[in-house]
Amino acid sequence: MLRKIRITLAAVFWVGITLLFLDFTGTAHTYLSWMAKLQFLPAVLALNVVVIVGLIVLTLLVGRIYCSVICPLGVMQDIIAWVSKRKLFRKNKKAKLANKYSYSPTKRVLRGLVLLLFLILMIAGLNSLAIFLAPYSAYGRIATNLMQPLWLWANNGLAAIAEHYDSYMFYSVDVWMRSGISLTIAAGTLLVVGILAWRGGRTYCNTICPVGTVLGYVSHFSLFGPVFDEDKCNGCGLCARNCKASCIDAKNHHVDMTRCVTCCDCMEACSQGAIHYGSRLSRLSGNSNPSNPSAPSTPSSDRRAFVKGMALVGTAATIDAVAKTVDGGLAAIEDKVNPERQTRLTPPGSLSVKHFSQHCTACQLCIAACPNQVLRPSDDLEHLMQPTMQFDRGYCRPECNRCSQVCPAGAIQPITVEERTAHQVGHAVWVKKNCVVLTDGVDCGNCARHCPTGAIEMVPLDDNDEIWVPAVNEEKCIGCGACENLCPARPFSAIYVEGHEIHREV
Repeated sequence: MLRKIRITLAAVFWVGITLLFLDFTGTAHTYLSWMAKLQFLPAVLALNVVVIVGLIVLTLLVGRIYCSVICPLGVMQDIIAWVSKRKLFRKNKKAKLANKYSYSPTKRVLRGLVLLLFLILMIAGLNSLAIFLAPYSAYGRIATNLMQPLWLWANNGLAAIAEHYDSYMFYSVDVWMRSGISLTIAAGTLLVVGILAWRGGRTYCNTICPVGTVLGYVSHFSLFGPVFDEDKCNGCGLCARNCKASCIDAKNHHVDMTRCVTCCDCMEACSQGAIHYGSRLSRLSGNSNPSNPSAPSTPSSDRRAFVKGMALVGTAATIDAVAKTVDGGLAAIEDKVNPERQTRLTPPGSLSVKHFSQHCTACQLCIAACPNQVLRPSDDLEHLMQPTMQFDRGYCRPECNRCSQVCPAGAIQPITVEERTAHQVGHAVWVKKNCVVLTDGVDCGNCARHCPTGAIEMVPLDDNDEIWVPAVNEEKCIGCGACENLCPARPFSAIYVEGHEIHREV
């Protein structure tokens, strides 16, 4: 029963968080963005005290339930481990799904060193390296780079079928590779984590993952967890051979709570009822024989304690994301080369380049959610896989604030549509040598006609009334990139957006 409850909640969280990365309509973000804000590392970077305290209290009560219910990478590992286990059973039915795992001592030194390395990188501001170890960020890159294209292709297939029957229930969307480096890293992460989960279950969580290590330290003092009844145990070891965390020492009737993720598989496997979910007070108080406590817990009371603890999963503050639907973007302008900007462009609401770099976990949720195809992973080593703005496929529409509504780490602060229209992330710069008015001798003015803030106007060149060129009012420009995107000059635009180190209101 407890295992079924855990699996049901894990499925809800995993599907919900995955939909956040797959959905391109903004619907999922309206209702499910709070799930991303429950992730531990983003909550720490966003200084979301309610979530941080809630997760710590939850772990102190019921153990590392976060790792087996809320963390999408943890749930994905459970899925891979389950498939591996089923394959073993098909090969050898006599195994009865019981010979997959075995107890192994914890690797305290390795876990501590990885956590120390992670903290040093974060403190030093080297987030681009630290994020390789962050579980939520790793899953976000896998979902954005590997799962979302498959989802979009499936949508386009349905759109083609619907169009054949004169139905507009679905509409076709572009499927494109945002970054070859990010795609390669996502595929490599999936391969490494997948192999570890296939062979050893929760090996990644209990040796590499810094979040798992931190919560493991807290879980050591958890109030509830798996407890042995030594009088019922016959020493068969089924519990240990079904523990994907390899944390059950069946011979000594001990569960290493720093590694246990409260999956309840051991209780399901035990035919004697010798291991159950109950109070660990006797263990915490130093009693070496917890099988006969003065006030033994009954299965029903244990179940109630477990369910009460699990209920805390959903008690963190829910922050609704109000997605603004736009009209789908303009037709893509091909064969453009993105300019070399002296200052990188960060999304509206990120406050400054420094603030964005220090808080972004490169989960790429904002990239997946961007309806204008402006955000993409950076290939710059200093900001590797963190979002940057490019305008070769679209521009940052002033009426869109979706990226600011979905960021769980506080790297992009929530802003309203009204605030977005006055939020300056950069300013336009005219490049005289590239302008078609001068190179081709034609009238243009495309940038001025399409500037949403009226920051560009056409003026005579050198008092020559026959040649009109753009002039930029930097005080009115918000850096949306409409001018750069719609400029007909090839391969380099005659006007481009230069980023600002610190954003400001205009």
